[in-house]
Amino acid sequence: MGMTLAERILSEKAGREVRAGELVVVEVDQVMVVDSIAGSFFKRLAYLEATPRYPERVSIVIDHVAPAANLEVAKAQKEIREWGRKHGIRVFDVGRGVCHQVLIEEGLAQPGWIVVGSDSHSTTYGAVGAFGTGMGATDIALAAASGRTWFRVPESVKVTFRGRLPKGVTAKDAALEMVRLLTAEGATYMAVEIHLLDGAESLSRGERMTLANLTVEAGAKAGLVVPSGEILDLYRVPDWLYPDPDARYAREVEIDLSTLSPRVSVPFYVDNVQEVAAVRGKRVDQVFIGTCTNGRLEDLRAAAEVLKGKKVAPGVRLLVIPASSEVLEEATRDGTLLTLLEAGATIGTPGCGPCMGRHMGVLAPGEVCVSTSNRNFRGRMGAPDAEIYLASPRVAAASAVAGYIATPEDLASLPQEEAHA
Repeated sequence: MGMTLAERILSEKAGREVRAGELVVVEVDQVMVVDSIAGSFFKRLAYLEATPRYPERVSIVIDHVAPAANLEVAKAQKEIREWGRKHGIRVFDVGRGVCHQVLIEEGLAQPGWIVVGSDSHSTTYGAVGAFGTGMGATDIALAAASGRTWFRVPESVKVTFRGRLPKGVTAKDAALEMVRLLTAEGATYMAVEIHLLDGAESLSRGERMTLANLTVEAGAKAGLVVPSGEILDLYRVPDWLYPDPDARYAREVEIDLSTLSPRVSVPFYVDNVQEVAAVRGKRVDQVFIGTCTNGRLEDLRAAAEVLKGKKVAPGVRLLVIPASSEVLEEATRDGTLLTLLEAGATIGTPGCGPCMGRHMGVLAPGEVCVSTSNRNFRGRMGAPDAEIYLASPRVAAASAVAGYIATPEDLASLPQEEAHA
């Protein structure tokens, strides 16, 4: 019986053939620590009386509350900087961006690597063919101290995307449809192995990051996109980094991209996915475009295309937070940022922003937000009764102009004074 992509990577790292269900100890290529868990990480290492075995394989990213929102956070971030200097650890400071975007940009996730991070959306690294997964502070500290970690080799779910996205439909819509089909627990401790065929291989690295990012919302241990398209141009992909045709999967799902329409995830569960038409007209207080899911340059450009020549509706706040400083710089150079500002957007420091409800856009009781992020759980962005609708940058931008959940196509029916006032 052939091997899945997860089995292939873990076998290569273990130096022997391993199969789903086996326990395996492997070398780790990169350990990523975020600011919100760094204090616990330091305490675990101190308890172990250890320091990182391979300092060059450890990165700390200050992104979850950046810049510091209060005195305690400021103290914690100061400790990160001092600890990093003391131990020769790479620290990406305030403004560099969201951890997953930054590591991809810095080349710290490569095809066939093992990348563990203290953030659940570390599955994002699967976009480039890396086995990326999230871990708690204790496991992250042990991985840094020893240079290794252990896994139970996961079973795999095969998700095949075929065809091309229709005009106005995005990778976020495809990712939400994937989560809807798999359900929130449908891939628990499994690798979601994503195959792009019959035109779908044209999806960009950024679009693949969106797909891999959302796999954890189905419970996945890892989200692995089989290398193809521009990944083959951007990276040196090992010949062995492919699943076998006769690999065994726990489940197989196929999605025809050409049949998709804009989607939205309705509170309070990510897998509660509906067509935008089902919730069109829902009043909106805040729109948030950004995060590790959809804060890339192509996402900001998509929003700017919708917003060009239009204004955000009265009473609506539009927050745009680029996923990284590189994204911000490029959006400034090509005019995207100016278009967003002219429409009435507020631009935030590259980072996670209000995604986890700690600063830069926390929701008040009863408020409604359309967000391009990845979670809409109760209380995720502030008040327990605030509602979060997950959508693509295009739908988010259109909703900001309309003042209610809408698609860009809906804006054509708005009176001119509403769309351009």
